[in-house]
Amino acid sequence: MSSIGWSTSSRKRAFDFWHLSRRIITSSPSRFAILIFATLILLFTALFSLPIASASGTVTPLGDALFTAVSTICVTGLATVDMAEHWSPFGHVLIFLGVNIGGMGVLTLASVLGLVISKKLGLRAKLLAAGDSNPLRAHGGVVNEGQTVRLGEVGQLLMTVAMSLIVIELVVAALLYPGLVMAGIHPLTALWEAPYYSAMAFTNTGFAPNATGVVEFVDDYFVLTMLMIGVFLGSIGFPVIYTLLKHHYHVKRWSLHSKLTLITTAILLVLGAAVFVVLEFDNPKTFGSMDAVDTTFQSVFLSAMTRSGGFSTVEIADLNGSSKLAISMLMFVGGGSASTAGGIKVTTLAVLAIAVWSEARGRQSVNAFGRRIPSDVQRVALSVVAWGATIVALSTIIIGQITKASTEDVLFDVISAFGTVGLSTGLTQSLPDPAVYVMALTIFMGRVGTVTLAAAVAATTRTQLYSLPVERPIVG
Repeated sequence: MSSIGWSTSSRKRAFDFWHLSRRIITSSPSRFAILIFATLILLFTALFSLPIASASGTVTPLGDALFTAVSTICVTGLATVDMAEHWSPFGHVLIFLGVNIGGMGVLTLASVLGLVISKKLGLRAKLLAAGDSNPLRAHGGVVNEGQTVRLGEVGQLLMTVAMSLIVIELVVAALLYPGLVMAGIHPLTALWEAPYYSAMAFTNTGFAPNATGVVEFVDDYFVLTMLMIGVFLGSIGFPVIYTLLKHHYHVKRWSLHSKLTLITTAILLVLGAAVFVVLEFDNPKTFGSMDAVDTTFQSVFLSAMTRSGGFSTVEIADLNGSSKLAISMLMFVGGGSASTAGGIKVTTLAVLAIAVWSEARGRQSVNAFGRRIPSDVQRVALSVVAWGATIVALSTIIIGQITKASTEDVLFDVISAFGTVGLSTGLTQSLPDPAVYVMALTIFMGRVGTVTLAAAVAATTRTQLYSLPVERPIVG
């Protein structure tokens, strides 16, 4: 009788746990995303702590293991240890797997696995996947179907996500392999480094399998170009890749999201490169000793990497202060929505820029490419910037107070953490444990997304059935 009672009690607890989990998943995809990301981070922290994961065969300190797990799952690229020397082959395999899981997005990954198993997606799975591809899905209420990805297209989007990640990484790795061999890398070593670099480029992480990173390829335009292509394809976002594959060169049929993403990305790439040419052409520690062609190419490479790529052919600490500020601005913007890049996203910047321009022109509505951008999208864009700026400011103040380090360096590394970029002035590796945990939290909030965090904090969506009297405060 006691065994029967114990069995019944166990079944009841299991049922209660399943019911609670189901309520969390269905009531708030945002909270579910945070829960899964946190679970993965804890799992990888435990794995990185194992003696087999370190090259020395010893247990990695908790702070370093946790930070590496966060930086890996959140595809950031910052590190508190020497990534090439500290980790064993097993540790590097963990890093490789972690960045691919984090880059794809755990909700998308779970939905893809469900699609493979069941051969179809239910409405709830489609809602979860759509929430991963469009942050506006995380909010309750009616959402217009004329958005980035419609529910009926989610199944195709998920297959695009899986196939694009696999195919792009394989193609980039195949192209990188001969380039690495010609650069002097042993053919057997290049068999590992090519897919490793490819994964780090497409997921916009920026880890390198060797001690010198991509500095040894500073004169190898082919290898650096392949890395830029991988970073670009990872940063534009899966919905844009899906649109390009579906409509190819039919630009008129591209979604507004795709147009804004590609145009803003191109503008920031060119503008950033031009700024670095002007600011660094006479700096003997960076581009000062290069000719015009090298300076231009290296400026383009730096501009491409600052928006989440994380690779660098120059020491960030050697850059002029003005260049660091320009990089910080680009890192804060980041890449495209539903991409492997971080930041507030280029579409957020584009929407706000169009809204400001429309206000300056005295227009009643915000329009772009023959489409009207609704006010709720503008409010979300403004909220993302406000939340992002608040997170960066608080983290900078706290870490600055803990370390007493230069505000310029602290701000740079904090924005790099928030934008999941991975570039560093060298500060991150010297942080004490309390500052390491603050930086890890900044990375987590930057990767999960300010919109997702805001939606997860809100307990429920309340419908207001009345309007209050209007009064206009003085603004500006």
